[in-house]
Amino acid sequence: MCLNYSAAGVESMIHLKVLRTGLICLALPAAGQAWALDVTVNGLSGAPAENVVNILSELDANSQSTRQRLDGVVRNRAQQALQAFGYYNATLATRYPDKSNEQVVIDIEPGERTKITQVDVSLEGDAKKDEAFEDVVQSNPLKVGDPLLHSRYDGFKAKISTLSLERGYFNSRFRQQRIEVRPWENSARIFLDFDSGERYRFGQVHFQGSQIEQRRLKAMIPFAPGDPYLAGDLATLNQNLGQTDWFSGVAVRPRVNEESSPAAPSQWWREATGRDTTADTSAVLGGPGLNAARELTDSRPTVVPVDVELTPADRHQFEVGVGYATDVGPRTQFSWTMPWLNRYGHSLTNSLYLSAPEQRFSGEYTIPLENPLRDSYRVRYGLKNIDNEDTKSFESSVQVARHWEFSNGWIQDLYWQTTYEDFTQADQDDAVLLLYPGISWSRTRKRNQTFPSWGDKQQLTLEWSDPAWGSEARFVRTTFDSQWIRMLGTENRFVGRIGGGAMATNTFDKIPPSLRFFAGGDQSIRGYSYESLSPENDDGELLGGQHMLTSSIEYQRHLTGNFWSATFVDTGNAFDEWWPDELKTGAGVGVRWISPVGPIRFDIAHPFDDEEDSWRLHFSIGPEF
Repeated sequence: MCLNYSAAGVESMIHLKVLRTGLICLALPAAGQAWALDVTVNGLSGAPAENVVNILSELDANSQSTRQRLDGVVRNRAQQALQAFGYYNATLATRYPDKSNEQVVIDIEPGERTKITQVDVSLEGDAKKDEAFEDVVQSNPLKVGDPLLHSRYDGFKAKISTLSLERGYFNSRFRQQRIEVRPWENSARIFLDFDSGERYRFGQVHFQGSQIEQRRLKAMIPFAPGDPYLAGDLATLNQNLGQTDWFSGVAVRPRVNEESSPAAPSQWWREATGRDTTADTSAVLGGPGLNAARELTDSRPTVVPVDVELTPADRHQFEVGVGYATDVGPRTQFSWTMPWLNRYGHSLTNSLYLSAPEQRFSGEYTIPLENPLRDSYRVRYGLKNIDNEDTKSFESSVQVARHWEFSNGWIQDLYWQTTYEDFTQADQDDAVLLLYPGISWSRTRKRNQTFPSWGDKQQLTLEWSDPAWGSEARFVRTTFDSQWIRMLGTENRFVGRIGGGAMATNTFDKIPPSLRFFAGGDQSIRGYSYESLSPENDDGELLGGQHMLTSSIEYQRHLTGNFWSATFVDTGNAFDEWWPDELKTGAGVGVRWISPVGPIRFDIAHPFDDEEDSWRLHFSIGPEF
């Protein structure tokens, strides 16, 4: 078993004891039956006492031939455990209550604790000008006047070593790393001298196995040859390539050992000797020859080439989903995705959705531009049939869009849409051809995809149609939606939403149902059926509105396991004149189950403005957004 603690070592220094911190491995006999030592500590509490107990509890009581030998091991380990917390003048008294040597009572007089009186930390090499290292040195937890804690010393050294690897200081080393303890003064002096050497820089990136042209791939590299090495940049490159969906496997490997380590059979040796060997170069070059080789490799530019191995994704991917929601009843969806069609990375997705009130076929063809992750052209098309309440509609549409994804998470689409819709809405019948430009902005952020503990979603769309360019209706239309999720502690969750839309038009009878506004349903105002709220004609049939406003607030409380309770209030309406004459309000309670296939929501809602004063059940599957 291996235990991390500080061990004292003696050097030929007058009146000084020098400590070197390392990994001390204690080998316990495996033969025979092992009995763990039962340890009781008196006179000391907290972490130091726990450290003594933990180290001694792993000691086999039968591992020593005599009690005297056992007691020597117990005292030695206990002293080491105490020294790790700065107790160098502790006095120990041990007692063994029974003859079996399976229990020990240690009475400790800890004495005065050793404190730090001097801390010298120095940087040499390129790290001396590196702000990241300056920040680490500034945050040094080893302060003059503090008790000596070896865990802080080890952690600080590990932090420097880890940072050096992350930032490309592959020849770094501690030229000096020691703690000088003067037990008679209860003082400790810490000396750390870190030499980073020269910082390595990125070399060329080599792609292997890709079916996509190199130019597309190189556009996703977040660094250029000659930039300082940073491990985070390699992680970003790996993530960028994975987000394209072009590949089923991505492996990004910096070529550090072969190109930069003088102890490896590198290219300079093969070129100099004409031989290829996997032997240890210390066996090939000895003494002065090896030193000369090291100097030769150290004098070369410190460059790290990067190898990227790619495995193409399946060219055809299929997915089938089934579900149920109160709004539409049973539903199913079939999708066919081709993540790459050619070496330029074009992609195509087709989807078929079926439910009782709505059936639709839709597709999207994506043409990536210079930055495949951020910029693209998209051609969207679809057919949709709706037969719901007082709405009957058959719609066909084509949209050409310019798509941007910004570094701050916002997505912008600038598009031109052509829609032909043959519809019946209450007592209105028509078939219209609409040509209109639009622009939209959206952003979705969340932590934990299945059941977010934090998140928000924003969306805003503007559209304009006019007969000047051949459209059969004139309108200006906007929609907006804002949702958020927040947690209070670990047991309380809040979900809020506000959304709506507005339209200005003098030809409302020409506006098809797909552009009119309706409210009510699982994702709108619970307590009312799906899209059952809107202005009505004289016969009580739904016409749809020119405006809509809905809002919701929901409080969820963790019950047990994957179950949460919910209490909510929804309000809003669809209407013709801004502000609405009345807002419809529903409230209720529900249960959330975080299932393996996603959250399942079951709600009972009461519609306060319904003349029948009835209750309505709402059931749906999937996250809030």
